[in-house]
Amino acid sequence: MELTTRIATHFEESGRLKLELADLLAGPIAKAADLIAQAQLNEKKVLVCGNGGAATLAQYFASRMLHQYELERPGLAAVALSADNATLTSIANQGDFEKVFSKQITALGHAGDILLVISSSGNSKNILKAIQAAKERDIAVIAFSGGDGGALVELLGDADIHIGVPHDNASRVKEVYMLTLHCLCDAIDCILLGVN
Repeated sequence: MELTTRIATHFEESGRLKLELADLLAGPIAKAADLIAQAQLNEKKVLVCGNGGAATLAQYFASRMLHQYELERPGLAAVALSADNATLTSIANQGDFEKVFSKQITALGHAGDILLVISSSGNSKNILKAIQAAKERDIAVIAFSGGDGGALVELLGDADIHIGVPHDNASRVKEVYMLTLHCLCDAIDCILLGVN
């Protein structure tokens, strides 16, 4: 296959998947936006975490909340739990990599906050422990997962929101996550700023 054809195929596959998932994901994204907006109005924060590429997405989302997305507005309270290298390596150095997020949630999280987890598989042990820590602190969870959702879907309750991308290619899943995060940021701004 010619390289340009291969590249064009990536664009086609990504675009097709996003269009196929529009109806499935629009509802959960809107619910997640409302949950986050209400938390912000109640002076609560969003804690965000993920591993690898998902950690980058978590940091990106937190930056859009703290600064702005497309509309100028005051900063919104968000913390990327994967961004503090000293804390992450300190916890991991004690052989507790599974607790790199849960220890931060226990220390920083309060009832009414929101935990947004981003995982391609839904099976990362540190993500599962993060969800468990959130439950102990009365923190609602918004969970992104790919494939069949993995073990994290079993931890979610009625007050939680699952944004599942039923696809097994991690690259395609993350591409949908990026669009989903943009939709989420836009919807939060629409709610808070009264934009139609």
